[in-house]
Amino acid sequence: MSEKTKQSKMRSEAFVTASNAPVESLYDENSLGSLETFLSELGEPGNYPFTRGVHPSMYRSQFWTMRQYAGFATAEESNARYKYLLEQGQTGLSVAFDLPTQIGYDSDSDQAAGEVGKVGVAIDTLADMEILLQGIPLDKISTSMTINASASVLLAMYIAVGEKQGVSAEKLRGTIQNDILKEYIARGTYIFPPRPSMRIITDIFAYCKTDVPQWNTISISGYHIREAGSTAAEEVGFTLANGIAYVQAAIDAGLDVDDFAPRLSFFFNAFTDLLEEVGKFRAARRLWAKIMRERFGAKNPKSLMLRFHTQTAGSTLTAQQADNNIVRVTIQALAAVLGGTQSLHTNSRDEALALPSEESARIALRTQQIIAHESGVAETVDPLAGSYYVEATTQRIELEAASLIQKIDDLGGVVPAIEQGFIQASIQRSAYTYQKDIENQNRIIVGVNKFAITEPPPKGLMRISKSVEENQIRKLHQVRAQRDSVRLAAALTELKTAAEADANLMPFILEAVRAYGSVGEICNTLRSVFGEYKENVVL
Repeated sequence: MSEKTKQSKMRSEAFVTASNAPVESLYDENSLGSLETFLSELGEPGNYPFTRGVHPSMYRSQFWTMRQYAGFATAEESNARYKYLLEQGQTGLSVAFDLPTQIGYDSDSDQAAGEVGKVGVAIDTLADMEILLQGIPLDKISTSMTINASASVLLAMYIAVGEKQGVSAEKLRGTIQNDILKEYIARGTYIFPPRPSMRIITDIFAYCKTDVPQWNTISISGYHIREAGSTAAEEVGFTLANGIAYVQAAIDAGLDVDDFAPRLSFFFNAFTDLLEEVGKFRAARRLWAKIMRERFGAKNPKSLMLRFHTQTAGSTLTAQQADNNIVRVTIQALAAVLGGTQSLHTNSRDEALALPSEESARIALRTQQIIAHESGVAETVDPLAGSYYVEATTQRIELEAASLIQKIDDLGGVVPAIEQGFIQASIQRSAYTYQKDIENQNRIIVGVNKFAITEPPPKGLMRISKSVEENQIRKLHQVRAQRDSVRLAAALTELKTAAEADANLMPFILEAVRAYGSVGEICNTLRSVFGEYKENVVL
């Protein structure tokens, strides 16, 4: 066999998507099944089943929100970065919190040592949140907060800062991720066991329905499921299965589906396989609309809409030849826009090595702005509709995702599926296959397993000083010394009593926050009632 023939054979065996789904050499009308069924499934933009987008005019009337994820070190430094990004044309905030904040520990806790301010901003008390948002008008800016186990506390802090700014809770706009189920599946920043965690989430739903009506109370996240190694169809299937669990929990808690479903939002990954990703977003939108109408009987059209934020795929970024990441992120961002995202974060070129520098963050934002203003893809709605390949991919992912949801239903729902290890094992198998393909060079990663070069260590990477932790602890101790300890003790006692009963926890958490109770103190109060979750490793 000649070398050319060998190369041709190797190439022909590689025609699969990033999710390892086979790709045919040509797609035509026979790839779509019944034309009548296809047209009914396609629909019109802004109408059920929302395959083509949740709004009739999409980006012709308004671009997606350009919401760059940022937060590091102290509240002061992160505040400066937010103001810089807003000056550069960013249209919404997205807050990254450090690990101690995410899992309910104060900066002076033994468990927090070495992690304060490292992967996000350190927030211990309301005093930190006041500094974080200083000079940012909360009645004009929407804010997304990537926080889950301690989401109730950080939302309460945001509400309290709004009060101090003279902005009522009714005017606050933004999102908390608040998706604890995917933490058990893929990410690990959980605190409490699943059932009390679901109670807290439904308490937030109920509280915000009346008191913070413009707030998106959950961002059901497939992003971390994909980062953990899932396929595109698994990202959709497992994410929507989590969504089903949240909707059912809220209904079981006495809420009407149309009272809370319009404030649900989703969060997806954008991989580099452009056309598969476009099909993924369209499939997710269509499948969720069917689930909400057929399974839950939702009648409000807004309850049927899958509105989502997208972040480009951090797991695809390489430390080698870091500037190549600019190209990867551009393709991924384009996939999100062609797929109809409502907001977008573009990763920075140096994130495989460190937190993004100011220059890298600006390039990432400029990537979105160039797509919006120069590429032309935002001029028409769902520009790839009717592509045989995109439509066939949309159908394939919808069917595969629906099959996964049925398997989870057969196991008794998401919580039993997590407890039995079904979801985790599925993701692990997909991740193993993907990594094995890279190591065998069946999948090429430019600059890593092909086209590699010898290069010097990059310069100008951002580093977090050790003094950040020391200064944060000092500020926390100052707040503790100056606050009204009697008021706080009473607030924490009332919170514990509420947790032991069945009262909505949000008013009690908010009172503890107003008394400058810390994230750790509030979460420890809840730990004393709910306990902590310990992962059951299934081999």
